[in-house]
Amino acid sequence: MFNKGEYVIYGNVGVCEIMDISTLDIHGAPKDKLYYILKPLNQSKSTVFTPIDNKKVVIRKIISKEDVETLLSDIKNIKELLVEDERFREKAYKECIKSCQCRKLLSLIKTIYYRKEERLHEGKKLSATDEKYFKIAQDNLHAELSMSLKVPIDQMEDYILDKVQHS
Repeated sequence: MFNKGEYVIYGNVGVCEIMDISTLDIHGAPKDKLYYILKPLNQSKSTVFTPIDNKKVVIRKIISKEDVETLLSDIKNIKELLVEDERFREKAYKECIKSCQCRKLLSLIKTIYYRKEERLHEGKKLSATDEKYFKIAQDNLHAELSMSLKVPIDQMEDYILDKVQHS
């Protein structure tokens, strides 16, 4: 169980602050069930209510600063996704996003980045699907790493590139 004031990753919503843990006074909600009341950092006007025993959506602590440093020092060894059948590409992308794991998000980002380079070399553009999942993965990863490292989110791409170039 998490505590009020902690920051967590909540599914595709990303980084959220736990504002409260309580029952809900909403018609239809069980009166004895506890909920996390979450405030997404990237959606200031939103509030998420989720049962503390929710098994359908990933909820976990944000990655530690030490784990970020380890992850970034190993970035060159993170493998790209292997998608042998193009019909299943989006499914593979969705699974990476849904996992909420930084390593898988980096794998997805690398996959799409190299795919983009290859397609540009062939005189083609990146597909809308690739662009969409690249942005989701990058936004989710940058938000979490920014929170862990206390680096402004708009500086995360440069921070990561600097770490990669010097490792």
